[in-house]
Amino acid sequence: MALGPKDEIWVIECKSNLADFRSDRKWGRYLEWCDRFFWAVDTRFPIDELPKITGLMIGDAYNSEIIRMGPETKMASSRRKGIVHKFAVNAARRLHEIRDPIAGLQ
Repeated sequence: MALGPKDEIWVIECKSNLADFRSDRKWGRYLEWCDRFFWAVDTRFPIDELPKITGLMIGDAYNSEIIRMGPETKMASSRRKGIVHKFAVNAARRLHEIRDPIAGLQ
């Protein structure tokens, strides 16, 4: 999950290989929980197998690039507020645990 440059909620689904993609039956349910949906794959992935109605990121161990932007489908403001709040709480908690690893053990 990520925040886009215009504060959009992005869901980025990483797929390691074609079998992983083909066995995934749940990704369509994520669409109502984001403004943009992307697949993230490596350079060897057969990208023609991915739905054209979604975004695409290609990367390796060092870098990634957005190849195709997913279409923007705005969420309801009340849903967005809840998701952004959970996103912020999780981000703050993770940062706190990095700064104070003992706190994460409690």
